Amino acid sequence: MQTLSNINVQLNDAPLDQDAFLVIDNVSKVYPTPNGPHVVLDGVNLSVREGEFVCIIGHSGCGKSTLLDMVSGFRQPTEGQVRLQSEPIVKPGPDRMVVFQNYSLLPWFTAFENIYLGIDSVWPNKPKAEKEAIARDHLALVGLAEAADKKPKQLSGGMKQRVCIARALALRPQVLILDEPFGALDPITREELQEELLKIWTEHQVTVLMITHDIDEALLLADRLVMMTNGPAAKVGEILEISFPRPRNRSRVMESPLYYELRNYALDFLYRRCAHDDVE
Repeated sequence: MQTLSNINVQLNDAPLDQDAFLVIDNVSKVYPTPNGPHVVLDGVNLSVREGEFVCIIGHSGCGKSTLLDMVSGFRQPTEGQVRLQSEPIVKPGPDRMVVFQNYSLLPWFTAFENIYLGIDSVWPNKPKAEKEAIARDHLALVGLAEAADKKPKQLSGGMKQRVCIARALALRPQVLILDEPFGALDPITREELQEELLKIWTEHQVTVLMITHDIDEALLLADRLVMMTNGPAAKVGEILEISFPRPRNRSRVMESPLYYELRNYALDFLYRRCAHDDVE
């Protein structure tokens, strides 16, 4: 760990905690192409503590979604290993639930039915009344108890994303994976859902891995901000410790001098030290 003024920075050569809750151990992803191997990720190392909220940021094409796909089990590393509680991740499972940017709700089902479907798939032998209660409890958790019988076309973007978060949390995952979940929302709705997510995370303390392109969002939500280098052959560049006390209040965070130090440091990393080279 390197300390710069009030900023704690973990460099990419820091030792990996092999006993952490979630471990991404020297992971690379290579795709064959007619012009030879295309290296998307090259030697990514990251250890995440149980209950930690980690945001990942980087320019488009740096392999952020590919990395989360390997945590979720949708893809396998070419080299290295991803482990959850010391067990290698080899396929998707309900212990790792994903919330995508594009909502991914079944349009012919109501909000309640979209959540119930996941619960019924994971716990088919639970009594129906218990599964229905879990679905309704999680709709209430995200403030949508009154919208249970509405279909996705009747819901706003923010409401759809609330349903997706409720559906993910209803399965009691060990890791919640968020792939830029608020990117398609207007600024006001985005801020509302950030507050909602903070409240839910504080109550449930689920481990969170979240992709964002918004530095301010990361500084409000995360315990650590993982900054990726540019692709191809991207890796973890630096990791910022975000030490604002919890529970967090947006205005108090933004009034802190540390907020601007962290923000400027992240901007310098992304737009000067890891700026895109547009020269052919």
